[in-house]
Amino acid sequence: MRAPGLFTAHLVGDSWLHRIPFGAKLIGVLVIGLLPWWVRSALPLAAVLLALLVMAVTARVPLSRLLRSLRSLAPVLVVLGAFQWWAVGPAYAVRVVLGITTAFVAAGLLTATTPVTTMLDAVVRGARPVSRWVDPEVVALTLAVVLRSVPWVAGAFATVRDSARARGLERSPRALVVPSIVQVVAYGRATGEALAARGLTDPGPTDPGPDDPGHTDPAERA
Repeated sequence: MRAPGLFTAHLVGDSWLHRIPFGAKLIGVLVIGLLPWWVRSALPLAAVLLALLVMAVTARVPLSRLLRSLRSLAPVLVVLGAFQWWAVGPAYAVRVVLGITTAFVAAGLLTATTPVTTMLDAVVRGARPVSRWVDPEVVALTLAVVLRSVPWVAGAFATVRDSARARGLERSPRALVVPSIVQVVAYGRATGEALAARGLTDPGPTDPGPDDPGHTDPAERA
């Protein structure tokens, strides 16, 4: 796998950004994510992006991790920006690209400067008011699986791409897509089997008891 990006692993540190409570950082990420709907100009979004870069530097987040994450997002931004430019116009396209980039960087700084256990504990606490309908532990487990799976899938795709490039097949969709799908499916099956082995999946159908209307005696079945 390649070196980690913003979303891959927690960056241990004691900077001011690390010390900010998770709730405050989460609110900041949500506000930044909603910012494109509140502004009608690209300048505020550019200013927020610049502020996030300054925050990353002062929090001692390696710029290599930031640039690596942005590089993985670049193809999506190019395609989306080109479509919005053609469909709506250049000003709107720039706003869309900047809005996605700022939200992406803000979320990456959140995960890079917050331990996973802190995020999971916060999710469990937040889900307790609705524990009658949702099991907080299941919600936390789902988030943990997602946080672990996203960087793995990204790393697997990068490995497949490097392997295809080494064979001169970097322009072949089949050489990129098929091995990636095989690895992702295998990873999903292994994850499901691990969860089932720990009794964390839905239980299978149980044999009806003697008092159950659907119960039949083994001798009768024979």
